[in-house]
Amino acid sequence: MRNAFFLGAGAVALVSASCAPAAQDAKGPAHSASAAAPGGSSPSAPPPAPNGNNPLLAKWAGPYGGVPPFAKVKVEQFKPALEGAMDLERREIAAIVDNPAAPTFANTIAALEDAGRTFHDVTVIYDIWSSNMNSPEFQAIEREMASKLAAFSDEINQNEKLFKRIEAVYNSPEKAKLTPEQQRLVWRHYTTLVRAGAKLDATAKARASEINQRLATLFTTFSQNVLADEENEALILDKESDLAGLPDSVRSGAAAAAAARGAKGKWAVTNTRSSVEPFLTYSTRDDLREKVWKTFVNRGDGGGAHDNNKIIAEILKLRAERAKLLGYPTHAHWRLDDTMAKTPERATALMEAVWKPAVARVREEVADMLAVANKENKKDKKPAKQKIAPWDYRYYAEKVRKAKYDLDANEVKPYLQLEKLREGMFWVAGELLNFSFTPVSGVEVFHPDVRVWEVKNKQTGKHVGLWYFDPYARPGKRSGAWMNDYRRQERFKGEITTIVSNNSNFVKPKEGEPVLISWDDAKTLFHEFGHALHGLSSDVTYPTVSGTNVARDYVEFPSQLLEHWVETPEVLNRFALHYKTGQPIPQELLAKIQKASTFNTGFAAVEYLSSALIDMKLHLAGSKDIDPDAFERDTLKSLGMPDEIVMRHRTPQFSHIFASDDYSAGYYSYLWSDTLTADAYEAFTEAKGPYDAAVAERLRKNVFATGDTIDPAEAYRAFRGKDAGIGPLMRKRGFADSGAKKTAK
Repeated sequence: MRNAFFLGAGAVALVSASCAPAAQDAKGPAHSASAAAPGGSSPSAPPPAPNGNNPLLAKWAGPYGGVPPFAKVKVEQFKPALEGAMDLERREIAAIVDNPAAPTFANTIAALEDAGRTFHDVTVIYDIWSSNMNSPEFQAIEREMASKLAAFSDEINQNEKLFKRIEAVYNSPEKAKLTPEQQRLVWRHYTTLVRAGAKLDATAKARASEINQRLATLFTTFSQNVLADEENEALILDKESDLAGLPDSVRSGAAAAAAARGAKGKWAVTNTRSSVEPFLTYSTRDDLREKVWKTFVNRGDGGGAHDNNKIIAEILKLRAERAKLLGYPTHAHWRLDDTMAKTPERATALMEAVWKPAVARVREEVADMLAVANKENKKDKKPAKQKIAPWDYRYYAEKVRKAKYDLDANEVKPYLQLEKLREGMFWVAGELLNFSFTPVSGVEVFHPDVRVWEVKNKQTGKHVGLWYFDPYARPGKRSGAWMNDYRRQERFKGEITTIVSNNSNFVKPKEGEPVLISWDDAKTLFHEFGHALHGLSSDVTYPTVSGTNVARDYVEFPSQLLEHWVETPEVLNRFALHYKTGQPIPQELLAKIQKASTFNTGFAAVEYLSSALIDMKLHLAGSKDIDPDAFERDTLKSLGMPDEIVMRHRTPQFSHIFASDDYSAGYYSYLWSDTLTADAYEAFTEAKGPYDAAVAERLRKNVFATGDTIDPAEAYRAFRGKDAGIGPLMRKRGFADSGAKKTAK
C-alpha cells in the first residue's frame, strides 16, 4: 500500500495524552499475492529487485501470514534496504502511470493499494528501531535518510501522471457504481494528494519538496535532542535520607535504574515521566523534588547542543510557508481541513469551553493543598506556606486525596500489578469484542523483553492477529507509551491479518518481583490497548482505510473510551489483586476510588489543555518570527495559566508536534475524542452497564471495525444515534455543565 505524505523517521505513533510522543504507526500491510482487485484486472507489478542477503527486503516469512524478521536485523542494513525499497516502489508506480489503458478503479486505485508493500515492511522495522533501539549508529542513519525519505514521498505525491489517473477515477461517472468503501478510498487518495500539493505548479512543487525535506531533518534532530536529554540526565541518590517518603516499589525501581547506569548500590531518578512522576508524588524532600522537576521540564531547553528552540522556530516558519503554498491561511487550517473539527476555530472553541472551569477547579485544588500544607507546618512549627510550587503539586495533591477521601495512592498501588492488569485488558477485550489472547513462542522479537500473543475470535476460533508487548524502559527507547501497527488488516487480495504492538516505559524490576503501577499508568495501559483493539477489530477490504488509519481527532476515541473499563468492579475484583496476599482490592477501597473519581481533574485538564492551546496558537501565528520560550511564557500568561502548573509537554520537548507533522495543530484531538468518549460511555450506563452486549456490538460494528470506510461523524451517529454534546464530558470531569450545546461532529 502506498502511504502518501510519508515523512520517515520522526513520524509520531499513537500515544495517550498522558504519555510522551513517538515514532509513527506502521504504514500498511505485508505483501500478499492472490486474486485480482475488484472492478477489473490490474497491471502486474514488476518483480522485486534482488535483495542479496538483506533480510529487510525479503517478504515476511513464518507463521501467521508472515512476521517481521527482527532477529536478523543489523543497523547497517537499513540504508540499503530503504534505498532498494524506494527503487522498487518507483518501478511499481511507473507500471501504474505508464499503463496505456484508461484509468479505472482497478488499474489505478487498487493497483496503488498494492504498491509499496516492500517499502512499507522496511519502514515498519526502521520506525521500530527509531523508537525502541535508537543507538548512536542508528541515529547517524536517521540523520542521513530523513531528507531522502521526505524527497521520495514528494516524488510520488507530486507525480503528475499518477495524480491525473487518480483524478480521472475521482471524476468518472463510473465511480457511482463502486462500493461505498471503494468510493471512500478514491476520495481518500485524491484528497491526500491534493493536500500534499499535487495541483501546484512545478516551481511551487519544488519548493514544497524542499520544505518537506528540511522539516524531516529538523524533526529527526528534535527527537534526538529530546532523547539525549532523557538518557543523559539522571539524579543519582546515594543516601538513604534521599529516599524519604518513597514507597518500596519506587525505591526498588530507582535501585534497578541506578544499577543499569553502573551505580549499583545507589538509586537513580531517570529523566523520563515514568520515573519522575512517582518521585514528585511521594518524595518528602522539597529540594530533590525541585531538582528532578526542573531537569524534566527543561528537556530540549538547556541552551546547549541539545537545545530545540531554534529548531522549533524554523519548523514553524517552514510549516507556515508550506500552508500558504497549499492554499491555506495557516498550518493549523491545513492540518484540520480533513478532520472532524474541520477548522481551528471549532477546535479552539471546545478547548476554551473546558479551560475556564478547569482553571477554576485548579484554584480550589490549590486552596485545599495550602490548607493541608499549613496544617502540617503549624504542627511542625514551620512558617506558613504562601504558595504551591509546580514541583509541590503532585506531592500535596496526594495529601489532599488522603485528607478529603481517606484515599492513599500507596494503598492502591500494591493491587495494581502490571501483569494482572494485562490479564484484565485481555478479559475486557473478550467481553466487549470476543477476543482471546494466547502467548506464542517461535516469533522473532526485536528485544528479549518483548512478548507476543496470538489473538483469536473466542467464539469461532478464527485467527485475528498478533499482539506484541514491550513494557520496559531501556537505553535508546523514547519515553512514554504508544501503539504501532506493523501490518494492517485487509482482504482485497486475500485475507491479511493484523499485527500490532503496545510499548511502555515501566522500570524493569528485579527478577521475580512484580511491576506495581499507578492508577494513571493503569489507565494509560488500557488507553494504548484501546488503540491495539481498534487495529485488531478492523474489518475492511483496503489497507489505506483500515484500522487506526482515521482522522486524528477520531483515532483517540476508541482508546480513551477503553480507559473507563479500568475502574469497573468486574476488572478490579478479578485483576486488582494484592501482590503479596493475592487478595482482591477491598470494597471499601473501591468505594473510595469511585468517590474520588473527579479528584485533581483541574490539574489534569489544565496541564493538558495548556499544551493543546499553545500548539494551536503557535500554528495560527502564521509566518511571524517566534521565540518559542517567550511565546510559551506570554501566551500562558494571557490565558491565565495557574503558576502552580506547567504544561504537560513544554514546547522544547513537545515531540507530539515537533517530531513530525502528525499531531501538529492537532493536540486538541484528545479533548475532541474525549467528548465522544464521555458520551459513548453513557450509552453503556444508560443501558445495562459497561458490559452490555448490544451496545458493545454497536460499538464494534460502527466504530472499531470500520476504519476510515465511512465519515467518522456518520460512524459515531450510527453507533449512538445522535451527535455527542459537551455535557457528558463536563459531567465526567466534574466541571460545571456550561457549554452543553456544543457538539463534536
